[in-house]
Amino acid sequence: MGNFGIAGVDWQQRINWDRLRKYRLERAREKMKAHNLGALLLMYDENVRYVTSTLTPGWNRLKPGLRYALLCGDGAPVLFEQGDIGFQIQRHAPWIPKENIRYSYAWIKGAAGPASKQQVKKFTDAILKEMDRFQVADKTLGVDFVDINMLNQFREANITWADGMSPMMEARAVKNEDEQECMRIVGAIGDAAHWETMRFLRPGLTENQVTAHIMEYLYSVPGMEDVEDVIVSSGPNTWPNWRNFSDRIIKPGEIVFMDLAALTWNGYKSCYYRTYCVGKQPTQEMKDYYATALKWLYDSIGAVRPGATTRDIALKWPSAKEAWGYEEEDQAAANLWGHGLGLAQYDPPVISRIWSLDHPLEIQPGMVFALETQHGKRYEFGVRIEEMLIVHPARTEIISSFPVEEITVVM
Repeated sequence: MGNFGIAGVDWQQRINWDRLRKYRLERAREKMKAHNLGALLLMYDENVRYVTSTLTPGWNRLKPGLRYALLCGDGAPVLFEQGDIGFQIQRHAPWIPKENIRYSYAWIKGAAGPASKQQVKKFTDAILKEMDRFQVADKTLGVDFVDINMLNQFREANITWADGMSPMMEARAVKNEDEQECMRIVGAIGDAAHWETMRFLRPGLTENQVTAHIMEYLYSVPGMEDVEDVIVSSGPNTWPNWRNFSDRIIKPGEIVFMDLAALTWNGYKSCYYRTYCVGKQPTQEMKDYYATALKWLYDSIGAVRPGATTRDIALKWPSAKEAWGYEEEDQAAANLWGHGLGLAQYDPPVISRIWSLDHPLEIQPGMVFALETQHGKRYEFGVRIEEMLIVHPARTEIISSFPVEEITVVM
């Protein structure tokens, strides 16, 4: 496939959604068994989506427990949906057996004290009932989220539980051909959004006006589910990069960068920075800083190949001391950075000198991730660049195509 289009048609093979759903489910099951788990209890949105291919509405996100999924042994996933929304799941998601759609027992961000204890007991009893139905009640339960109420109730119920996030992270790390095509489409939408930014930018606008315009533009794209953040920073806000936007007025000759931080198309997310100079040509100093950041970026991209490690990539970047005079790498967290992209903004691998030098992960074909570098002069200007890429057995495919060789000048 090669980004043929974003609609389904009968005359051309595009994303095969059924194949994608089956791949994700079986990959999660494979990793569950590899970790000697009998079941996975999944409460994070990206993990529920990965296993059930159902959508978490915006108001429901980042609230673990409002909806959750359970994967037991070789059985189909069981989805615990909030309230009576499960009747809609029966209509929209026929790949989940009707008998596996339940209503959830929620307490997080809703109940406290005795009320939460009441709810978490019902929650635990329902999980045990399903594990018994699938004959895995005597096996270890993997969980991707836990709170103090769950800990106490699991202890009372004699549930043996373990880390369920690690197997899910391992599963999500490698994308099949359909997921890769989703990410190509995300890249193409990002290209268009940066072109729209270049067209719209001008002195006198505020950062939040630019953010609002790009959000409106993105929500007009078919399949767009969410735009988590459009970061627009200008002038002194660009270094240190505060990763936000405000009502600051953009002035002629200032650096502006825009980051598509998690536009979400059919569940798949972006992260895609570009740097602009508005109303004037950039100074030579700005160009020099940009050239340095660009070299750091493409040196690290050059280290990407199957069998290499995140350590190999991180070693292409200078230390925080060398680059900015910081005493610890943690002070430069996310300045020189890599992170997986998929149903989550931070799929594996996550690459940083903070931990990758001592705890390397192997790069595998099918991984999709972003690499990003930045540099700047404190309270004056900063530059940031980011590319999204897919790892193939014999090449690295860059799926972000907006020009990157120099600062984009908007006159």
